[in-house]
Formats: sequence, structure tokens, C-alpha cells
Amino acid sequence: MSNLLPHLPVEAILAVYEKAGGDEIKSGKFESPESSAALAANAFGYFLSTTGNEIRAAEFPMQGQFAFLESPIQSVWLEKQMRFPWSGGLHPWLDAVVENEQWLVGIESKRYEPFRTKKASVFSDAYSRPVWGADMPQFERMRDSISNSGIKFRHLDAVQLVKHAFGIRTQATNHKKRAALVYVYGEPRAWPNGKVIGQADIARHREEVSQFSELVSGAEVKFSALSYRELMNLFAASPHVQLREHASLVATSYLGEQYA
Repeated sequence: MSNLLPHLPVEAILAVYEKAGGDEIKSGKFESPESSAALAANAFGYFLSTTGNEIRAAEFPMQGQFAFLESPIQSVWLEKQMRFPWSGGLHPWLDAVVENEQWLVGIESKRYEPFRTKKASVFSDAYSRPVWGADMPQFERMRDSISNSGIKFRHLDAVQLVKHAFGIRTQATNHKKRAALVYVYGEPRAWPNGKVIGQADIARHREEVSQFSELVSGAEVKFSALSYRELMNLFAASPHVQLREHASLVATSYLGEQYA
């Protein structure tokens, strides 16, 4: 598939997306030049836990926004579902999930989505159930403030992030681990058709990320965020030669002249 870099475990990556929610492969969305899933697959597919690729997970960086990790990563998945503490309804899919002895970390990836016209996104009554534990009031206040229009985000999908935080918290609790949610976002200068994305919109998105991060700080689910450019810089600082080469290929292929 042309959207995947050839040095990656291509067959294993495609198998993941064929089974995951979102219908990325059959619908053709994965092949789109705007595909967020394709960017995430190329960035994190390098670490994918597959037979013969186990050592790659241990190369995952433990600096920058990932400095809270206390020991090397043991497993990395793409498109992994985080189930809520109930059986029915929809349950969130994270673009990537990394795990070690202490942490379960969900990664949410965005590319062009923050700069599209946002569809209305809401919380159903189910999210108000008292099932999130005593140490999630920051995310619960965010949920309530969004629902009551006390806070509005133009570019950031805060509703999705809150839902993901609830999902990752549920799974981490089940596995007796600490939980973290990392938001990784692109900052494209233009759409694939050449239409420019205003710097004011890019700056506004960053401001909203910072605002969200501040408001949920201290919660049981640790939240942090970084751009794809910053992520590739972390990869490029690795002592592992192949990961540095991977970072260069992703940056060249996906974060070229279109990106700030």
C-alpha cells in the first residue's frame, strides 16, 4: 500500500486496520492524503508488537512528553479499543497504545481534523455515571463544562479526548496500571490541494491544547501533547540508528513542505 513506508511491517499494519473500527481500508480513507490513520500508522507502526519485531517496542523514547515512563515499553499496538465499564454502546479506539510494567498510554493522533469544520459532538447520559473513580474530577468538570457550553473549543475535539481519557482509565484500572493520554497533532501549512491553512488557526489550536492540558492537569489520567514534528525530533534523538532513520523517513514523507 503506497501510504505505508516500505521498511515497516506493512502486512501486520494492514491486518490491524482491517479488523479495527472505522473501516479505514475498505472505505479507501487510509489511502487519502489527508488520512490521520496513515500518519499514525507510519509513525508508530515501527514499534508494532509483532512476531520478530519485539525489540522495537523497547526503542520507544522515554524523554520529552514521554519522560514519565519509568521503564522501557514492552508492547505497542495500533488501533486498540479501550472499553468503558459497561457492555453496550460505542467504545473508543485509540490510534496507538503503548504499555510497560507501570503505564498504559493511549495515543490520539490528528492531522487535518482540527482545521476542518467541526461536527457537533456531545456526551450521552452514560458519561455522567459515577464510575470514573475519585481522581478524575478534572475530566468530569471538563465534560460538564462542555455540555453546559461553559467552555468551547473551535479546533480541539475535547469531547473525544475526555471520552478517551475515561476509556484508558478503565483499562488501566483493570490491569492495575497508571494511565496516560497523549495527543499528537499535525500542523500542516496547506491542504493537499494547496489551499493554505492560516497560521492563526494553527496558533489557536495550540492555545486550545494548552488550555485543555491545564484544566485536566492533576487527574488520574495524565494528559500531555506534542506535535508530530516534536515527536519526530524525539525519535531522531534516539541512540538507536534505525529509529533515527525512521524519523527521517517519516519527516521527509509526511512532514515536508506542507508542515510548519
